[in-house]
Amino acid sequence: MRIGELSHRTGVHPRLLRYYEQQGLLSSERDSNDYRCYQPDAVTRVARIRELLDAGLPTEAIRALLPCTADGPGIQACPHSVQVLDNQLARIDTQLDELQRRRAALLDVNNTLR
Repeated sequence: MRIGELSHRTGVHPRLLRYYEQQGLLSSERDSNDYRCYQPDAVTRVARIRELLDAGLPTEAIRALLPCTADGPGIQACPHSVQVLDNQLARIDTQLDELQRRRAALLDVNNTLR
């Protein structure tokens, strides 16, 4: 299928589909007219990409996890997927700690104004 049909079937703009290709998340072949052609399983793959993006994962982590998602929704447990997800959870925990520190600092400033 061409990029327009994949876009229609997934609800993802063609520009984003090209970005997914640039990031190594999606692949296509070129036909004789140099148009992108996607395999039928690209619809499922785009759904997985969207699912993982919606979970807050960066494209680098998604690229690492996609091999563990081939058989359906969700992620299959394997040492690799567990490590990638553990790394992402640690990253989010660090961000939460930083946000809590910033919030406390803003509360201190706010309390001095009252």
